[in-house]
Amino acid sequence: MIWDVDPVLLHLGPFELRYYSLMFVVGFFSMDLYVKGLFKQHGKDPELVSSLTTHLVLGMLVGSRLAHCLFYEPDYYLSNPIEILKVWEGGLASHGGYVGVMVAVWVYLRKHKDLTFLWIMDLIAGPCLFVGGLIRLGNFFNSEILGDPTSGPLGVIFTRVDQIPRHAVQLYESMGYFTIAFILMAVARYKFLSWPRGINLVIAIILSFTFRFFIEYLKDEQSQMVFTEAINMGQWLSLAFVAGGFVLMAKVMKKQAHSF
Repeated sequence: MIWDVDPVLLHLGPFELRYYSLMFVVGFFSMDLYVKGLFKQHGKDPELVSSLTTHLVLGMLVGSRLAHCLFYEPDYYLSNPIEILKVWEGGLASHGGYVGVMVAVWVYLRKHKDLTFLWIMDLIAGPCLFVGGLIRLGNFFNSEILGDPTSGPLGVIFTRVDQIPRHAVQLYESMGYFTIAFILMAVARYKFLSWPRGINLVIAIILSFTFRFFIEYLKDEQSQMVFTEAINMGQWLSLAFVAGGFVLMAKVMKKQAHSF
């Protein structure tokens, strides 16, 4: 497959609308609508979600930007710190986005003490991964986050980069996130009251970052920080999240056992 699609969807005078930006907006808009429905289903005021969504957008942007700068191009950004602010030039890391979302929820809860951290995280775990899947589609339109060369039938030639057939890792990752997201959203809608609080978040962390660990084997190295050729930066960060997921699972199960 030859991929030569212009990443810009519309040119509006001095401004331009990119597919990447569109995916970002569609993702958070759909998440806002979906979470409002869940709030209403569980007897909470849906109007509280608009502020939550604003927190999540800001948290994701700040967290993913800082993670990219610190873990993927630290030499450049530490030498040119003002460049960290230029988010529009690209450079977001999903691991930092996860942390940013969690921090955003914590900040949000300072004004909404009737809600709890794990309750909200269980609700938004699926929608957040859905947004992640859309953002990976945006990466595909941008011809970025490239896969390793391949001679297989699924190879894609990103003509804006080179003429080498590569794994379309953006699409692989997107489909993986969508699959996990739909599982989590089904749990949130039909099993939420009967499952231990925090278990949806646990599933999200363990499944998504285990998947991310293995998909990294098909990607080009993106980080300046290389500790070993066997495991790249994305995999090290994924392992840390998976370990954190299992720690959280142990705490959730322990709390559940004490409630009986």
